[in-house]
Amino acid sequence: MSYKDFTLKKIQSVFQIEIIEKIGIFANIAEHEISQHLIDTLQENIPLAIAINTEKARSELIISPVLVELRKIFKHKISLFSGIELNIDKERELNGFCDFLISLSPEQLFLKAPILAIVEAKNENIMSGIGQCLAEMIAANIYNEQEGNSTKKIYGIVTSGNLWKFIKLDNNIVSIDLDDYGIKEPNKIMGILSSMIEQKA
Repeated sequence: MSYKDFTLKKIQSVFQIEIIEKIGIFANIAEHEISQHLIDTLQENIPLAIAINTEKARSELIISPVLVELRKIFKHKISLFSGIELNIDKERELNGFCDFLISLSPEQLFLKAPILAIVEAKNENIMSGIGQCLAEMIAANIYNEQEGNSTKKIYGIVTSGNLWKFIKLDNNIVSIDLDDYGIKEPNKIMGILSSMIEQKA
């Protein structure tokens, strides 16, 4: 059993968290301009990722370039990890691999707290990944506390590459934005991601 075995219902039952579902939680966050390099990359990569139509292709061709751009925007003061294992509490099934982790530490050779965001790549049905992403967010929060380096909030993103759904964990309250944000508006997605790093979301 691991993160992937969690559903929203199981998350609420095991961790007794409050879940708020609301349209447009991140809608008012300002856009952030992206580089011409990312514009060109997405124009080339999106049709290819859609044609291949696998989670791996979407992860490599769409999600990774967006997150690398985010790291550039913050002048490498954040770190980005892909496919890393995060084993926190096997008895509570808080173990397994995360597609992407974003840490507020510039250290890139090893994972260092605080973990700020979890990004979970899904092929089509991103709703099915919310439980797994939330479990990883809870684990990241515990990890930060154990390392003595907590953040105000932990963020989660479940994305197919084309659509991005954003989640916020603040103390024991989870806010899920019912809106999905499309990759055709990359400046909006980058604005939300940037606001997470700045803890303004």
